[in-house]
Amino acid sequence: MSGSTRSQGFAFNREQFQQIIEDTLAIAAKLGASDAGAEVSEGAGLSVSVRKGEIENVERNRDKSLGVTVYVGQRRGNASTSDFSAAAIEQTARAAFDIARFTAEDPAAGLPDVEDLATAEEAARDLDLFHPWSLDAEGAAALALRCEDAAFATDRRITNSEGAATSAQQSHFWAGNSRGFRGGYASSRHSISVAPIAGKGAAMERDAWYSSMRDAMALSSPEAVGRYAAERALSRLKGRKVPTCEVPVLFENTLAAGMLGALVQATSGGALYRRATFLLDSVGQRVMADHIDVDEDPFVLQGKASAPFDDEGVRTRKRRALDAGVVQGYYLSTYSARKLGLRTTGHAGGSQNLVLRSRLTQPGDHLEQMLRKLGRGLFVTELMGQGVNYVTGDYSRGAAGFWVEGGRIVHPVHEVTIAGNLREMFQHIAAVGADVYTAGGKTVGSMLIERMKVAGS
Repeated sequence: MSGSTRSQGFAFNREQFQQIIEDTLAIAAKLGASDAGAEVSEGAGLSVSVRKGEIENVERNRDKSLGVTVYVGQRRGNASTSDFSAAAIEQTARAAFDIARFTAEDPAAGLPDVEDLATAEEAARDLDLFHPWSLDAEGAAALALRCEDAAFATDRRITNSEGAATSAQQSHFWAGNSRGFRGGYASSRHSISVAPIAGKGAAMERDAWYSSMRDAMALSSPEAVGRYAAERALSRLKGRKVPTCEVPVLFENTLAAGMLGALVQATSGGALYRRATFLLDSVGQRVMADHIDVDEDPFVLQGKASAPFDDEGVRTRKRRALDAGVVQGYYLSTYSARKLGLRTTGHAGGSQNLVLRSRLTQPGDHLEQMLRKLGRGLFVTELMGQGVNYVTGDYSRGAAGFWVEGGRIVHPVHEVTIAGNLREMFQHIAAVGADVYTAGGKTVGSMLIERMKVAGS
């Protein structure tokens, strides 16, 4: 991305952003800051929603921000503004400086060490994240209407809709600090979604589907999204409870990413230094079944969680995060690493493109084969509530899905609760499917847990 950003829907170009950062850092230094960092950003987008053939909302968003962090020794102050005038920039830098002067010292506070920062060459790595979509409100509405129409056309039992939507979003930023780091890039994310309703009265069931990509040309067709959402809603009709039992549970691939997310949460710096995790001191320990590996690659082209550097300007790296179930490293920012007496892993802002695999998975282990492996138990396609305690690992969520007998779906299930403990669930992952799905920056197939409690009727 260069100075051409105005023709791509942005109000500011990179050169302007670079100048704002240089001006901000110079002001902070003049005020007496021992260190400083700043980031300037701009976002723009269009979202259009429709319902039952009519346009409901047309929203255009445009925002911009300058964030400044100033250090006076080990005292830290932050301030931000959406005004990019010279006076506002100086005022914001001064506000951050004044906050720092009157804040208590924090031994862990400070910019990353110079050797951890991405070099100019590393920061400039092009990961193909920016694909602007020249879409007007009329075109966005047409796509959403096609998506909803396809859902209604799937079956006459699709009786209603919570609506369909098209979204086109893009942003760019530039960041720098007093230790020499400079870097920034543009990115985009576009989506089409729909939420149809099947049945009538008390027997109504709702489901949804979406497609989200950095490049709009890679989106699924509106018709495919609509049909699949309708099929999911239809499959839930005539759902019922099952008796309380303890059985194997198969998580659909769309939900299995949540298990990977739980692993990241439990091995992230904030939880670790606060001792608010059930996986304390877990590096070198086996926390998942010994056939499970997790790989991380921040350099996947067009990846949802790709980045040449983290939110602090620290270089990112490919790594194996979990090997044969054994934790190889945490997810640490500079601050959390210092709190733990460790070194940053380049994860300020979170994990980057994780893939969970099982060494037992065969190429043919798609959903049908995973259901056969399940045998008799619950196939979960929806989770509700936030019943996860990361301190103890206790897990309890409302669930819906399908009851399986003899490796075949027998009937839909709703209004049940599944419960277990993440420590045990991780250790008892029996299989992971080849039916991989990417949710955000996490890729995993359907996941079979050997045994969980199902509370029903």
